[in-house]
Amino acid sequence: RVTLLELLMVKVSDKNSVTSEEMNVFVGHADFLAGCFQEQCGAVLKLTAAADTEDEEALVTIRLLDVLCEMTSNNEQLQHLQAFPGLLETAVDSLRLSHLAGKQAVNIFTATHAVTGQEEISHPAVGFKSHLIRLIGNLCYKNKENQDKV
Repeated sequence: RVTLLELLMVKVSDKNSVTSEEMNVFVGHADFLAGCFQEQCGAVLKLTAAADTEDEEALVTIRLLDVLCEMTSNNEQLQHLQAFPGLLETAVDSLRLSHLAGKQAVNIFTATHAVTGQEEISHPAVGFKSHLIRLIGNLCYKNKENQDKV
């Protein structure tokens, strides 16, 4: 699943080679991806408690967030995802919970807290909060209703 999401990410990122037919397919799949993210976003928070950094559900959720960030960077997909019920609320709640989890344990979500001595820990959740902020910003872009919610 992670590999499939990475392939989708590459295709969505390459705005020059995406045809209008492919764009319609992406918009159709955006609902599914947003729904999956909403269901699985709690899996990333479990990484703070577990020593196992290879939790498959958490890695899938992190990649889902990356794809959603990229999709909301495109105007055609942005308008569709801005209206998706509960996506903005889930992103805001996940940001709040990851911030609290980072304060209570070792903060695996930011690179500044992931440095020990001279070496940097390459934890898969590093940058999760910044991607949530990007998604929230994209969902609020030129959307007064979402801005008021936040």
